[in-house]
Amino acid sequence: MTRALLVFPRFGSSSFWNYEETCKVVGARYTAAPLGLTTVAALLPAAWELRLVDRNVRPLEADDLAWADLVLTGGMMPQQRDTLEVIRRAHEAGKPVIVGGPDVTTSPEIYREAEFRVLGEAEEILGDLLADLERGVRKGTYKAPRFPDLACSPVPRFDLLDLDRYMHVGVQFSRGCPYDCEFCNVVDLNGRRPRTKAVSQMLAELDALHALGWRGHVDFVDDNLIGNRRATKALLEALATWLRAHRHPFEFSTEVSLNVADDAELLALLQSANFFAVFVGIETPDPAVLVDTHKLQNTHRDIADTITRIHRAGIFVNAGFIIGFDAETANVAGSMVDCIEATAIPVCMVGLLYALPGTRLALRLEAEGRLWPDAHVVLDDDADQCTSGLNYVTRRPRADVYADYQEVMARIYTPEAYFGRVRRAVRLLDCSRHRLRVPLSHVARDLRSFARIALRLSRSGRATRRAFWGAFLDALLKNPRALKISASFAALYLHMGPFSDRLVERLDRQIADARATEAAGTMGDGGARVLEA
Repeated sequence: MTRALLVFPRFGSSSFWNYEETCKVVGARYTAAPLGLTTVAALLPAAWELRLVDRNVRPLEADDLAWADLVLTGGMMPQQRDTLEVIRRAHEAGKPVIVGGPDVTTSPEIYREAEFRVLGEAEEILGDLLADLERGVRKGTYKAPRFPDLACSPVPRFDLLDLDRYMHVGVQFSRGCPYDCEFCNVVDLNGRRPRTKAVSQMLAELDALHALGWRGHVDFVDDNLIGNRRATKALLEALATWLRAHRHPFEFSTEVSLNVADDAELLALLQSANFFAVFVGIETPDPAVLVDTHKLQNTHRDIADTITRIHRAGIFVNAGFIIGFDAETANVAGSMVDCIEATAIPVCMVGLLYALPGTRLALRLEAEGRLWPDAHVVLDDDADQCTSGLNYVTRRPRADVYADYQEVMARIYTPEAYFGRVRRAVRLLDCSRHRLRVPLSHVARDLRSFARIALRLSRSGRATRRAFWGAFLDALLKNPRALKISASFAALYLHMGPFSDRLVERLDRQIADARATEAAGTMGDGGARVLEA
Protein backbone atom coordinates (compact mmCIF):
# COMPACT_ATOMS: atom_id res chain seq x y z
CA MET A 1 0.00 0.00 0.00
CA THR A 2 1.34 3.42 -0.99
CA ARG A 3 1.32 6.17 1.64
CA ALA A 4 0.85 9.61 0.07
CA LEU A 5 1.41 12.78 2.05
CA LEU A 6 -0.40 15.82 0.60
CA VAL A 7 1.10 19.10 1.80
CA PHE A 8 -0.53 22.50 1.22
CA PRO A 9 2.18 25.21 1.36
CA ARG A 10 1.98 28.17 3.68
CA PHE A 11 1.01 31.74 2.82
CA GLY A 12 3.24 34.32 4.52
CA SER A 13 1.96 35.71 7.82
CA SER A 14 2.04 39.28 6.41
CA SER A 15 0.30 38.42 3.16
CA PHE A 16 -3.00 40.02 2.18
CA TRP A 17 -4.43 36.50 2.00
CA ASN A 18 -3.52 35.49 5.54
CA TYR A 19 -6.20 37.20 7.66
CA GLU A 20 -4.39 35.87 10.72
CA GLU A 21 -5.87 38.32 13.23
CA THR A 22 -9.39 37.81 11.90
CA CYS A 23 -8.97 34.04 12.19
CA LYS A 24 -7.83 34.35 15.80
CA VAL A 25 -10.91 36.22 16.97
CA VAL A 26 -13.34 33.82 15.27
CA GLY A 27 -11.55 30.72 16.54
CA ALA A 28 -10.14 29.52 13.20
CA ARG A 29 -6.58 28.78 12.17
CA TYR A 30 -6.91 29.85 8.53
CA THR A 31 -9.45 31.32 6.16
CA ALA A 32 -10.00 28.65 3.49
CA ALA A 33 -9.50 24.90 3.22
CA PRO A 34 -7.27 23.62 0.35
CA LEU A 35 -9.74 22.55 -2.32
CA GLY A 36 -7.16 21.67 -4.97
CA LEU A 37 -5.34 19.08 -2.86
CA THR A 38 -8.56 17.51 -1.61
CA THR A 39 -9.64 17.14 -5.25
CA VAL A 40 -6.29 15.55 -6.15
CA ALA A 41 -6.68 13.24 -3.16
CA ALA A 42 -9.98 12.00 -4.60
CA LEU A 43 -8.21 11.14 -7.88
CA LEU A 44 -5.63 8.91 -6.17
CA PRO A 45 -6.13 5.13 -5.97
CA ALA A 46 -8.65 4.05 -3.33
CA ALA A 47 -6.11 1.56 -1.96
CA TRP A 48 -3.61 4.30 -1.07
CA GLU A 49 -3.35 5.60 2.46
CA LEU A 50 -3.56 9.40 2.52
CA ARG A 51 -2.61 12.12 4.98
CA LEU A 52 -3.10 15.85 4.37
CA VAL A 53 -1.08 18.57 6.09
CA ASP A 54 -2.08 22.21 5.59
CA ARG A 55 0.95 24.25 6.62
CA ASN A 56 -1.35 27.21 7.29
CA VAL A 57 -3.00 25.39 10.19
CA ARG A 58 -0.32 23.02 11.49
CA PRO A 59 3.39 22.36 10.98
CA LEU A 60 4.81 19.66 8.76
CA GLU A 61 6.43 17.25 11.21
CA ALA A 62 9.34 14.90 10.66
CA ASP A 63 6.98 12.05 11.54
CA ASP A 64 4.72 13.00 8.62
CA LEU A 65 7.61 12.70 6.18
CA ALA A 66 8.87 9.48 7.77
CA TRP A 67 5.40 7.96 7.35
CA ALA A 68 5.11 8.85 3.66
CA ASP A 69 6.24 6.99 0.56
CA LEU A 70 5.85 10.11 -1.59
CA VAL A 71 4.84 13.75 -1.18
CA LEU A 72 2.34 15.75 -3.26
CA THR A 73 2.41 19.54 -3.02
CA GLY A 74 1.98 22.77 -4.99
CA GLY A 75 0.03 26.01 -5.02
CA MET A 76 -0.08 29.59 -6.21
CA MET A 77 2.65 32.20 -6.65
CA PRO A 78 2.41 33.51 -3.06
CA GLN A 79 3.10 29.94 -1.90
CA GLN A 80 6.13 29.47 -4.15
CA ARG A 81 8.83 29.80 -1.52
CA ASP A 82 7.12 27.45 0.91
CA THR A 83 6.44 24.93 -1.85
CA LEU A 84 10.18 24.86 -2.55
CA GLU A 85 10.79 24.44 1.18
CA VAL A 86 8.43 21.44 1.25
CA ILE A 87 10.30 19.91 -1.69
CA ARG A 88 13.62 20.46 0.10
CA ARG A 89 12.39 18.85 3.30
CA ALA A 90 10.90 15.90 1.43
CA HIS A 91 14.21 15.29 -0.31
CA GLU A 92 16.09 15.51 2.99
CA ALA A 93 13.81 12.73 4.19
CA GLY A 94 14.47 10.73 1.01
CA LYS A 95 10.95 11.08 -0.39
CA PRO A 96 10.07 11.76 -4.05
CA VAL A 97 7.83 14.74 -4.79
CA ILE A 98 4.93 15.35 -7.16
CA VAL A 99 4.26 19.09 -7.60
CA GLY A 100 1.28 20.65 -9.34
CA GLY A 101 -0.93 23.71 -9.27
CA PRO A 102 -1.06 27.11 -11.00
CA ASP A 103 2.51 28.23 -10.26
CA VAL A 104 4.27 25.11 -11.53
CA THR A 105 1.96 25.14 -14.57
CA THR A 106 3.09 28.63 -15.58
CA SER A 107 6.68 28.51 -14.23
CA PRO A 108 7.76 24.84 -14.36
CA GLU A 109 11.49 25.65 -14.41
CA ILE A 110 11.28 27.00 -10.87
CA TYR A 111 10.30 23.51 -9.69
CA ARG A 112 12.95 21.54 -11.55
CA GLU A 113 14.09 19.83 -8.32
CA ALA A 114 10.80 17.95 -8.01
CA GLU A 115 10.81 14.46 -9.48
CA PHE A 116 7.36 14.81 -11.04
CA ARG A 117 5.66 17.98 -12.33
CA VAL A 118 1.99 18.13 -13.28
CA LEU A 119 1.23 21.04 -15.61
CA GLY A 120 -2.44 21.87 -15.99
CA GLU A 121 -5.58 20.38 -14.52
CA ALA A 122 -5.05 16.95 -13.01
CA GLU A 123 -8.24 15.08 -13.86
CA GLU A 124 -7.13 13.57 -17.19
CA ILE A 125 -3.35 13.31 -16.73
CA LEU A 126 -2.85 12.10 -13.19
CA GLY A 127 -3.68 8.57 -14.38
CA ASP A 128 -0.64 8.59 -16.69
CA LEU A 129 1.62 9.62 -13.82
CA LEU A 130 0.20 6.92 -11.54
CA ALA A 131 0.70 4.28 -14.24
CA ASP A 132 4.33 5.37 -14.62
CA LEU A 133 4.84 5.13 -10.86
CA GLU A 134 3.57 1.55 -10.99
CA ARG A 135 6.13 0.81 -13.72
CA GLY A 136 8.95 2.22 -11.61
CA VAL A 137 9.44 5.50 -13.51
CA ARG A 138 11.37 7.89 -11.27
CA LYS A 139 10.97 11.24 -12.99
CA GLY A 140 8.71 13.03 -15.46
CA THR A 141 6.73 16.07 -16.52
CA TYR A 142 3.07 15.60 -17.38
CA LYS A 143 1.22 18.28 -19.32
CA ALA A 144 -2.55 18.28 -19.77
CA PRO A 145 -3.29 18.10 -23.51
CA ARG A 146 -6.61 19.95 -23.10
CA PHE A 147 -8.96 21.37 -20.53
CA PRO A 148 -10.76 18.34 -19.07
CA ASP A 149 -14.46 17.68 -18.94
CA LEU A 150 -15.48 18.40 -15.34
CA ALA A 151 -17.83 15.43 -15.41
CA CYS A 152 -14.74 13.40 -14.44
CA SER A 153 -13.93 15.60 -11.45
CA PRO A 154 -14.68 13.69 -8.23
CA VAL A 155 -16.16 14.81 -4.92
CA PRO A 156 -13.16 16.25 -3.02
CA ARG A 157 -11.87 14.36 0.01
CA PHE A 158 -13.22 16.83 2.56
CA ASP A 159 -12.86 14.08 5.16
CA LEU A 160 -9.07 14.59 5.14
CA LEU A 161 -9.53 18.10 6.56
CA ASP A 162 -9.94 19.28 10.12
CA LEU A 163 -12.87 21.45 9.09
CA ASP A 164 -13.14 23.24 12.44
CA ARG A 165 -9.86 25.01 11.71
CA TYR A 166 -11.23 27.02 8.78
CA MET A 167 -13.44 30.08 8.38
CA HIS A 168 -14.95 28.65 5.21
CA VAL A 169 -14.77 25.67 2.87
CA GLY A 170 -14.57 25.88 -0.93
CA VAL A 171 -16.36 24.06 -3.73
CA GLN A 172 -16.15 24.60 -7.48
CA PHE A 173 -18.85 24.52 -10.15
CA SER A 174 -16.98 25.87 -13.19
CA ARG A 175 -13.52 26.61 -14.53
CA GLY A 176 -12.64 29.26 -17.07
CA CYS A 177 -13.86 32.76 -17.92
CA PRO A 178 -15.30 34.13 -21.19
CA TYR A 179 -13.35 37.39 -20.93
CA ASP A 180 -9.79 38.09 -22.01
CA CYS A 181 -8.26 40.68 -19.69
CA GLU A 182 -4.63 41.17 -20.68
CA PHE A 183 -3.24 40.81 -17.15
CA CYS A 184 -5.26 37.76 -16.04
CA ASN A 185 -4.00 34.18 -16.30
CA VAL A 186 -7.37 32.44 -15.95
CA VAL A 187 -7.68 31.97 -19.71
CA ASP A 188 -4.21 30.41 -19.84
CA LEU A 189 -4.83 28.14 -16.86
CA ASN A 190 -8.49 27.22 -17.37
CA GLY A 191 -9.61 28.45 -20.79
CA ARG A 192 -12.08 30.99 -22.18
CA ARG A 193 -14.97 28.57 -22.51
CA PRO A 194 -16.35 28.00 -19.03
CA ARG A 195 -16.74 24.31 -18.26
CA THR A 196 -19.22 23.27 -15.59
CA LYS A 197 -19.99 20.28 -13.45
CA ALA A 198 -23.43 18.74 -13.51
CA VAL A 199 -25.83 20.07 -10.91
CA SER A 200 -25.95 16.57 -9.41
CA GLN A 201 -22.17 16.69 -8.89
CA MET A 202 -22.44 19.96 -6.96
CA LEU A 203 -25.24 18.68 -4.79
CA ALA A 204 -23.19 15.56 -4.03
CA GLU A 205 -20.35 17.81 -2.81
CA LEU A 206 -22.73 19.74 -0.59
CA ASP A 207 -24.15 16.46 0.69
CA ALA A 208 -20.61 15.36 1.60
CA LEU A 209 -19.92 18.57 3.53
CA HIS A 210 -23.29 18.36 5.25
CA ALA A 211 -22.66 14.74 6.30
CA LEU A 212 -19.32 15.76 7.82
CA GLY A 213 -21.12 18.29 10.00
CA TRP A 214 -20.02 21.49 8.24
CA ARG A 215 -22.41 24.40 8.72
CA GLY A 216 -22.07 28.00 7.62
CA HIS A 217 -19.96 29.62 4.90
CA VAL A 218 -19.21 27.74 1.66
CA ASP A 219 -17.28 29.57 -1.08
CA PHE A 220 -17.67 28.80 -4.78
CA VAL A 221 -14.08 29.35 -5.93
CA ASP A 222 -14.99 29.66 -9.62
CA ASP A 223 -13.02 32.08 -11.79
CA ASN A 224 -16.37 33.65 -12.72
CA LEU A 225 -19.48 31.82 -11.53
CA ILE A 226 -21.66 33.52 -14.16
CA GLY A 227 -19.40 32.71 -17.13
CA ASN A 228 -22.07 30.29 -18.36
CA ARG A 229 -25.28 31.95 -17.22
CA ARG A 230 -27.68 29.25 -18.36
CA ALA A 231 -25.82 26.59 -16.40
CA THR A 232 -25.46 28.91 -13.40
CA LYS A 233 -29.17 29.68 -13.27
CA ALA A 234 -29.98 25.96 -13.29
CA LEU A 235 -27.50 25.47 -10.44
CA LEU A 236 -28.94 28.34 -8.39
CA GLU A 237 -32.48 27.00 -8.72
CA ALA A 238 -31.29 23.58 -7.54
CA LEU A 239 -29.32 25.14 -4.67
CA ALA A 240 -32.40 26.96 -3.40
CA THR A 241 -34.36 23.70 -3.43
CA TRP A 242 -31.51 21.82 -1.70
CA LEU A 243 -31.24 24.50 0.98
CA ARG A 244 -34.95 24.33 1.78
CA ALA A 245 -34.80 20.54 2.01
CA HIS A 246 -31.83 20.70 4.39
CA ARG A 247 -33.11 23.65 6.47
CA HIS A 248 -30.56 26.17 5.16
CA PRO A 249 -27.28 24.90 6.62
CA PHE A 250 -25.05 26.91 4.25
CA GLU A 251 -24.57 30.44 2.98
CA PHE A 252 -22.48 31.07 -0.12
CA SER A 253 -19.97 33.49 -1.64
CA THR A 254 -18.24 33.54 -5.01
CA GLU A 255 -16.49 35.61 -7.71
CA VAL A 256 -18.43 37.20 -10.58
CA SER A 257 -18.00 39.88 -13.21
CA LEU A 258 -19.65 43.28 -12.76
CA ASN A 259 -22.30 42.56 -15.39
CA VAL A 260 -24.04 40.27 -12.89
CA ALA A 261 -25.95 43.43 -11.98
CA ASP A 262 -27.38 43.68 -15.52
CA ASP A 263 -29.47 40.52 -15.07
CA ALA A 264 -32.23 41.02 -12.48
CA GLU A 265 -33.27 37.37 -12.69
CA LEU A 266 -29.70 36.23 -11.98
CA LEU A 267 -29.41 38.54 -8.96
CA ALA A 268 -32.71 37.24 -7.60
CA LEU A 269 -31.57 33.65 -8.04
CA LEU A 270 -28.30 34.36 -6.23
CA GLN A 271 -30.26 35.89 -3.38
CA SER A 272 -32.70 32.96 -3.16
CA ALA A 273 -29.75 30.54 -3.14
CA ASN A 274 -28.34 32.25 -0.03
CA PHE A 275 -25.40 34.03 -1.65
CA PHE A 276 -24.36 36.80 0.70
CA ALA A 277 -21.06 38.02 -0.83
CA VAL A 278 -19.32 38.30 -4.19
CA PHE A 279 -15.85 39.38 -5.27
CA VAL A 280 -15.65 41.51 -8.43
CA GLY A 281 -12.67 42.81 -10.34
CA ILE A 282 -13.18 46.54 -10.85
CA GLU A 283 -9.42 47.15 -11.38
CA THR A 284 -9.74 50.86 -12.23
CA PRO A 285 -12.48 53.46 -12.73
CA ASP A 286 -10.68 54.88 -15.80
CA PRO A 287 -12.45 53.69 -19.00
CA ALA A 288 -9.36 54.36 -21.14
CA VAL A 289 -7.29 52.02 -18.95
CA LEU A 290 -10.02 49.36 -19.05
CA VAL A 291 -10.03 49.48 -22.85
CA ASP A 292 -6.23 49.38 -23.01
CA THR A 293 -6.08 46.28 -20.83
CA HIS A 294 -9.05 44.61 -22.58
CA LYS A 295 -11.41 44.58 -19.60
CA LEU A 296 -14.24 45.74 -21.81
CA GLN A 297 -17.02 44.22 -19.69
CA ASN A 298 -16.46 47.01 -17.14
CA THR A 299 -16.83 49.85 -19.64
CA HIS A 300 -20.01 51.73 -20.58
CA ARG A 301 -21.43 51.49 -17.09
CA ASP A 302 -21.81 53.51 -13.91
CA ILE A 303 -19.75 51.43 -11.50
CA ALA A 304 -21.32 52.89 -8.35
CA ASP A 305 -24.84 52.22 -9.65
CA THR A 306 -23.81 48.68 -10.61
CA ILE A 307 -22.52 47.93 -7.11
CA THR A 308 -25.62 49.47 -5.53
CA ARG A 309 -27.83 47.05 -7.48
CA ILE A 310 -25.82 44.11 -6.12
CA HIS A 311 -26.02 45.46 -2.57
CA ARG A 312 -29.78 45.94 -2.88
CA ALA A 313 -30.05 42.23 -3.74
CA GLY A 314 -28.71 41.49 -0.25
CA ILE A 315 -25.22 40.60 -1.49
CA PHE A 316 -22.24 42.60 -0.33
CA VAL A 317 -19.31 43.22 -2.64
CA ASN A 318 -15.57 42.82 -2.15
CA ALA A 319 -13.52 44.23 -5.00
CA GLY A 320 -10.11 44.17 -6.62
CA PHE A 321 -8.27 47.28 -7.85
CA ILE A 322 -4.90 47.49 -9.62
CA ILE A 323 -2.34 50.29 -9.96
CA GLY A 324 0.44 50.24 -12.54
CA PHE A 325 -1.29 49.97 -15.92
CA ASP A 326 0.48 51.62 -18.84
CA ALA A 327 -2.45 53.88 -19.72
CA GLU A 328 -3.16 55.22 -16.23
CA THR A 329 -2.55 58.86 -15.46
CA ALA A 330 -1.16 60.82 -12.54
CA ASN A 331 -4.59 61.28 -10.95
CA VAL A 332 -5.15 57.53 -10.51
CA ALA A 333 -5.03 57.61 -6.70
CA GLY A 334 -7.69 60.25 -6.27
CA SER A 335 -10.07 58.74 -8.83
CA MET A 336 -9.64 55.27 -7.32
CA VAL A 337 -10.38 56.47 -3.79
CA ASP A 338 -13.41 58.38 -5.11
CA CYS A 339 -14.65 55.19 -6.81
CA ILE A 340 -14.17 53.10 -3.67
CA GLU A 341 -16.06 55.65 -1.58
CA ALA A 342 -18.85 56.04 -4.15
CA THR A 343 -19.39 52.28 -4.32
CA ALA A 344 -19.30 51.86 -0.50
CA ILE A 345 -17.20 48.71 -0.82
CA PRO A 346 -15.53 48.15 2.57
CA VAL A 347 -12.94 45.48 1.65
CA CYS A 348 -10.90 46.38 -1.43
CA MET A 349 -7.91 44.35 -2.53
CA VAL A 350 -5.77 47.09 -4.04
CA GLY A 351 -2.61 45.74 -5.61
CA LEU A 352 0.29 46.58 -7.86
CA LEU A 353 0.06 45.22 -11.39
CA TYR A 354 1.94 41.94 -11.73
CA ALA A 355 2.81 40.46 -15.11
CA LEU A 356 1.83 36.84 -14.46
CA PRO A 357 3.73 34.27 -16.54
CA GLY A 358 2.02 33.23 -19.74
CA THR A 359 -0.39 36.18 -19.84
CA ARG A 360 -0.61 38.44 -22.85
CA LEU A 361 0.68 41.21 -20.58
CA ALA A 362 3.85 39.29 -19.72
CA LEU A 363 4.42 38.32 -23.35
CA ARG A 364 3.96 41.92 -24.50
CA LEU A 365 6.28 43.32 -21.86
CA GLU A 366 8.91 40.70 -22.69
CA ALA A 367 8.67 41.58 -26.39
CA GLU A 368 9.11 45.26 -25.48
CA GLY A 369 12.16 44.45 -23.35
CA ARG A 370 10.37 45.66 -20.20
CA LEU A 371 9.95 42.43 -18.23
CA TRP A 372 12.55 42.07 -15.47
CA PRO A 373 14.93 39.11 -15.44
CA ASP A 374 13.66 36.36 -13.10
CA ALA A 375 10.39 38.27 -12.99
CA HIS A 376 8.46 35.30 -11.65
CA VAL A 377 10.88 34.15 -8.94
CA VAL A 378 9.46 35.02 -5.53
CA LEU A 379 12.06 36.35 -3.13
CA ASP A 380 9.99 37.17 -0.08
CA ASP A 381 7.84 34.98 2.16
CA ASP A 382 4.95 37.44 2.32
CA ALA A 383 4.82 38.04 -1.44
CA ASP A 384 1.42 38.36 -3.03
CA GLN A 385 -0.14 40.35 -5.84
CA CYS A 386 -0.87 43.23 -3.48
CA THR A 387 2.75 43.82 -2.58
CA SER A 388 4.96 42.10 -5.17
CA GLY A 389 3.84 43.70 -8.40
CA LEU A 390 5.67 45.91 -10.90
CA ASN A 391 7.95 43.11 -12.08
CA TYR A 392 8.57 45.18 -15.22
CA VAL A 393 9.71 48.66 -16.31
CA THR A 394 6.78 50.99 -15.69
CA ARG A 395 5.63 53.72 -18.10
CA ARG A 396 5.36 56.28 -15.33
CA PRO A 397 8.20 56.79 -12.85
CA ARG A 398 8.24 53.80 -10.54
CA ALA A 399 8.31 55.99 -7.43
CA ASP A 400 5.13 57.76 -8.59
CA VAL A 401 3.32 54.44 -8.99
CA TYR A 402 4.37 53.42 -5.47
CA ALA A 403 3.29 56.81 -4.12
CA ASP A 404 -0.16 56.49 -5.70
CA TYR A 405 -0.53 53.00 -4.28
CA GLN A 406 0.49 54.28 -0.86
CA GLU A 407 -2.02 57.12 -1.02
CA VAL A 408 -4.89 54.79 -1.84
CA MET A 409 -4.05 52.34 0.96
CA ALA A 410 -3.49 55.14 3.48
CA ARG A 411 -6.84 56.77 2.71
CA ILE A 412 -9.25 53.85 2.33
CA TYR A 413 -8.28 51.96 5.49
CA THR A 414 -8.48 54.70 8.08
CA PRO A 415 -11.16 53.61 10.59
CA GLU A 416 -13.38 56.54 9.62
CA ALA A 417 -13.25 55.71 5.91
CA TYR A 418 -13.58 51.94 6.31
CA PHE A 419 -16.45 51.92 8.79
CA GLY A 420 -18.11 54.76 6.90
CA ARG A 421 -18.32 52.43 3.89
CA VAL A 422 -19.53 49.61 6.15
CA ARG A 423 -22.32 51.86 7.40
CA ARG A 424 -23.43 52.83 3.87
CA ALA A 425 -23.17 49.30 2.45
CA VAL A 426 -25.10 47.73 5.32
CA ARG A 427 -27.94 50.24 4.91
CA LEU A 428 -28.37 49.11 1.30
CA LEU A 429 -28.42 45.34 1.92
CA ASP A 430 -31.77 43.59 1.59
CA CYS A 431 -31.27 40.55 3.83
CA SER A 432 -34.95 39.64 4.06
CA ARG A 433 -34.52 36.44 2.02
CA HIS A 434 -31.33 35.26 3.67
CA ARG A 435 -31.65 32.14 5.81
CA LEU A 436 -28.98 30.30 7.78
CA ARG A 437 -29.73 27.70 10.41
CA VAL A 438 -26.76 26.63 12.52
CA PRO A 439 -26.46 24.71 15.81
CA LEU A 440 -26.73 26.63 19.07
CA SER A 441 -23.04 25.92 19.65
CA HIS A 442 -22.27 27.98 16.54
CA VAL A 443 -24.43 30.83 17.81
CA ALA A 444 -22.56 30.81 21.13
CA ARG A 445 -19.24 30.70 19.24
CA ASP A 446 -20.25 33.69 17.12
CA LEU A 447 -21.28 35.69 20.19
CA ARG A 448 -17.93 34.99 21.84
CA SER A 449 -16.19 36.01 18.62
CA PHE A 450 -18.10 39.28 18.48
CA ALA A 451 -17.16 40.02 22.08
CA ARG A 452 -13.49 39.55 21.19
CA ILE A 453 -13.84 41.69 18.06
CA ALA A 454 -15.55 44.49 19.98
CA LEU A 455 -12.94 44.39 22.73
CA ARG A 456 -10.03 44.48 20.27
CA LEU A 457 -11.44 47.36 18.28
CA SER A 458 -12.51 49.28 21.37
CA ARG A 459 -8.93 49.11 22.63
CA SER A 460 -7.47 50.21 19.27
CA GLY A 461 -7.82 53.93 19.89
CA ARG A 462 -10.58 56.50 20.04
CA ALA A 463 -10.99 56.85 16.26
CA THR A 464 -11.34 53.11 15.69
CA ARG A 465 -13.64 52.67 18.67
CA ARG A 466 -15.99 55.44 17.56
CA ALA A 467 -16.05 54.31 13.93
CA PHE A 468 -16.71 50.67 14.80
CA TRP A 469 -19.47 51.26 17.33
CA GLY A 470 -21.02 53.93 15.12
CA ALA A 471 -21.30 51.50 12.21
CA PHE A 472 -22.56 48.66 14.40
CA LEU A 473 -25.22 50.76 16.13
CA ASP A 474 -26.29 52.19 12.77
CA ALA A 475 -26.86 48.63 11.52
CA LEU A 476 -28.82 47.81 14.67
CA LEU A 477 -31.12 50.77 14.10
CA LYS A 478 -31.35 50.88 10.28
CA ASN A 479 -30.97 47.23 9.18
CA PRO A 480 -30.82 44.77 12.09
CA ARG A 481 -30.97 41.79 9.70
CA ALA A 482 -27.48 42.82 8.53
CA LEU A 483 -25.92 42.92 12.02
CA LYS A 484 -23.94 39.75 11.38
CA ILE A 485 -22.51 41.23 8.18
CA SER A 486 -21.56 44.42 10.02
CA ALA A 487 -19.76 42.31 12.62
CA SER A 488 -18.00 40.36 9.86
CA PHE A 489 -16.66 43.59 8.36
CA ALA A 490 -15.40 44.55 11.81
CA ALA A 491 -13.57 41.21 12.06
CA LEU A 492 -11.99 41.78 8.66
CA TYR A 493 -10.74 45.19 9.76
CA LEU A 494 -8.59 43.47 12.38
CA HIS A 495 -6.57 42.27 9.39
CA MET A 496 -7.05 45.10 6.90
CA GLY A 497 -6.17 47.95 9.28
CA PRO A 498 -2.76 46.61 10.39
CA PHE A 499 -2.04 45.23 6.91
CA SER A 500 -2.49 48.65 5.33
CA ASP A 501 -0.37 50.30 8.05
CA ARG A 502 2.49 47.87 7.42
CA LEU A 503 2.17 48.32 3.69
CA VAL A 504 2.21 52.12 3.89
CA GLU A 505 5.39 51.95 6.01
CA ARG A 506 6.99 49.48 3.59
CA LEU A 507 6.13 51.71 0.65
CA ASP A 508 8.03 54.61 2.28
CA ARG A 509 11.20 52.58 1.78
CA GLN A 510 10.27 51.48 -1.72
CA ILE A 511 9.49 55.05 -2.80
CA ALA A 512 12.82 56.29 -1.42
CA ASP A 513 14.72 53.47 -3.12
CA ALA A 514 12.94 54.08 -6.43
CA ARG A 515 13.65 57.82 -6.32
CA ALA A 516 17.31 57.15 -5.59
CA THR A 517 17.50 54.72 -8.48
CA GLU A 518 15.82 57.16 -10.84
CA ALA A 519 18.13 59.97 -9.71
CA ALA A 520 21.11 57.74 -10.46
CA GLY A 521 19.74 57.09 -13.94
CA THR A 522 19.78 53.28 -13.60
CA MET A 523 17.08 50.61 -13.56
CA GLY A 524 18.50 48.89 -10.49
CA ASP A 525 18.95 45.16 -10.12
CA GLY A 526 15.49 44.01 -11.16
CA GLY A 527 11.94 44.98 -10.28
CA ALA A 528 11.29 41.72 -8.50
CA ARG A 529 13.97 42.67 -5.99
CA VAL A 530 11.59 45.15 -4.37
CA LEU A 531 10.21 42.13 -2.55
CA GLU A 532 13.23 42.28 -0.27
CA ALA A 533 12.23 45.72 1.02
